[in-house]
This record gives sequence, C-alpha cells and structure tokens, in this order.
Amino acid sequence: MGIPFVPRSDDIGKLLLRLAIGGTLLFHGVFKIQQGVAWIAGPLGEFGLPGFLAYGTYLAEVVAPILILLGIWTRPAALVVAFDLFMAIVLVLRPQLFTVKEMGGGWGVELEALFLLGALALVFLGAGKYRLTRAESALD
Repeated sequence: MGIPFVPRSDDIGKLLLRLAIGGTLLFHGVFKIQQGVAWIAGPLGEFGLPGFLAYGTYLAEVVAPILILLGIWTRPAALVVAFDLFMAIVLVLRPQLFTVKEMGGGWGVELEALFLLGALALVFLGAGKYRLTRAESALD
C-alpha cells in the first residue's frame, strides 16, 4: 500500500535520481570548465599518477552527467561518476573522511558520498522508461 493519491512508479523514482545526480554534478563540471583542472595534477602526483588524468574530470563531471540526465548509457556513465567521486575522496578528501563539519554538522564527505552512492544506485537501477532513447538497452 502506498501513500493515497501518489501513484507508485519506480520509473519516476529513477528519473528523480537521475535529475538529482546528473543535474547537481553538472554544476561541478561547469565550474571545472570555467576554472580548469590543473590543480588536480598535484593530488594525482602524490599518488604517482600522471597529471593528464585530471582531464578525465571533464568526462566524469560534464559528459557523464549529461548522459545520465538524458538517460543515455546511464549505467556506464554512472559508473564513471562513481569512480570519479571515489577518486576525489581518496585523492583530495581523505583527511575529512572521519570528520564532522563544523557548520551544521554532517559528515566531512557527505556530498561526495551522496554522489557516489547515488551513482552506484543508477548503475544497478538503470535509466527507467523516462529517457531520451526509445529502445531499452542494457546500458541504459
């Protein structure tokens, strides 16, 4: 039994999750387009990784969110986002992993964790029926 007057729809839930993850992460990607990603080379270098990998951020925070929003190749795009957020936590936010924010409380990496777990949910759920493509694909 559901809430009266609210139809049960897994597809609407998937759409809302896609809008939340893809829509909000895209703002981070636009910021990186405007400000650049050169700063990411430092944390990558600390782990012995080449600086050019910083450009993968554009794929993970611009291209992948757009695909998620449109419901195209949702599962692989969400996997890219999940990997990006995992790496952000490991490379940059590790010191905040076991902290509580002073302003308003909350976990030190709560936003990144929400993106990561939301993206993983999309990997398993897929796009749902409200997507740009008509034919269902294993990638959507």
